[in-house]
Amino acid sequence: MIRATARKICMLGDFGVGKTSLVARYVHGTFSEKYLTTVGVKVDTCQVARPDGTDCKLVVWDMAGRNGVDALAASYLRGASGLLMVADGTRAATLRTALDLLMQARAVVPDAAAVLMLNKLDLIEHWEIEPLTVAELRNSLPVFETSALSGDGVVRAFAALTAKLPA
Repeated sequence: MIRATARKICMLGDFGVGKTSLVARYVHGTFSEKYLTTVGVKVDTCQVARPDGTDCKLVVWDMAGRNGVDALAASYLRGASGLLMVADGTRAATLRTALDLLMQARAVVPDAAAVLMLNKLDLIEHWEIEPLTVAELRNSLPVFETSALSGDGVVRAFAALTAKLPA
C-alpha cells in the first residue's frame, strides 16, 4: 500500500471569520451554529485525491484568529506547504487582515501555495466586500467565495490549494 504524502496547511484569518467552521465543513461535512474560539491551534487531517490521481494527506492547522504573525504564529507556520487565507465577506476589514497576514506568512514560508476564501456567502446581501475588489484580487491570488453553512465553494477552494501543492 502506498502512503499518501502529508502536506501541512495553515488557515489564517481574523477572529470570527469562520476558519474552524470551514475546516469542520470540509473535513467532517458538518456545521455548527455554536461559536467556539480557537485557542492556539487545532489540527485536523483528511486524505484527498490530487488532480494527478495520487493521494495527499492534508494536515490542516486551524490557527487562532489574529491580525498579525507573532513568534508563536511563525512557529506554527514553519513547514507549511499551503496557506488558506480566510476573510468574512460581511466585514471588509477582515479582508485587509487576511492580506496582511498573507504578506507576513510569506516571510516565514515564502514558497507556500495560497488561496483566499471569502466566507459567509450565505449572507451575500450583507457583504461589505465589493465585487470589483474580488475581481481585482483574482489577478494575483485564487479567490473562492465560500459558505461554511451551506458548503458552497469549500471543496473547490481546498481542491485548488491541493492542486498547487508540491507532489
